[in-house]
Amino acid sequence: MSTTLAGLLAVFLYSCLAGWQWRVWRLATPLTSADTQHLYIATLLAALCLHGLSVYTLIDTATGFNFSFFHVSSLIFWVICITVALSCIHLPLRVLLPPLYTMTAISVLCSILVDSPYTPHALSYPVALHILLSILAYSILTIAAMQALALALQDHLLKTRQLQKVMAQLPPLQTMESLLFQMLWAGTTLLALSIGSGLLFLHDILAQHLAHKMFFSFAALLVYCTLLWGRYKHGWRGKQAIRWTVGGFLALMTAYFGTKLVLELLLHHA
Repeated sequence: MSTTLAGLLAVFLYSCLAGWQWRVWRLATPLTSADTQHLYIATLLAALCLHGLSVYTLIDTATGFNFSFFHVSSLIFWVICITVALSCIHLPLRVLLPPLYTMTAISVLCSILVDSPYTPHALSYPVALHILLSILAYSILTIAAMQALALALQDHLLKTRQLQKVMAQLPPLQTMESLLFQMLWAGTTLLALSIGSGLLFLHDILAQHLAHKMFFSFAALLVYCTLLWGRYKHGWRGKQAIRWTVGGFLALMTAYFGTKLVLELLLHHA
């Protein structure tokens, strides 16, 4: 199966899943039928397999690894989808599914349609480890940011007493908040390991146009560490926790995606 065909089929299935989940939210009715649940799981597994095939063939090329902007975006969303799908078995993360499937479909479509000047190249094992840690950190902290936005929406609906049927599907605010900080601890630890491995294994940071990436990565790490310290020392929660989480996420996205966007799509650096 060609990369383009696999990607387009994945986009179609993710779009179906997104529409499915939005309908569940609009009607405020969970998937109750066993046949419906089996069909949903089969569709999700097919989407993940096709997405994974598309990502693999796009990144692992004959001339080396192609970590271009949209290829890495698609890879990160693939990791996020797998993480959320597995976590939904035991954790209340279904609130994240409608926007997640929508953004994943867009990411996959861009990865197969948009060209990039990025030049593929071979990687050593230490650098590959750094990239793996970075992708895991970005994925977990992206989920945390989505959880923070869901928490903000839930808090708003609760205060305004709107959409009671939707509110009934969500777990308590305290559960959502505890889950948010669990993800923040995991993501911040991975981010610290990613930055540390980058300082150890990457050379000629200025020549590789990585100085801005390191600066914003450190800024994001500082924001997340401050938030976790505030939670431990002063019991930060609610809107304060949401603002710090989103602030750290914006710094983190600027570190990687902002830098790659400017270099690859605006300045056309390989």
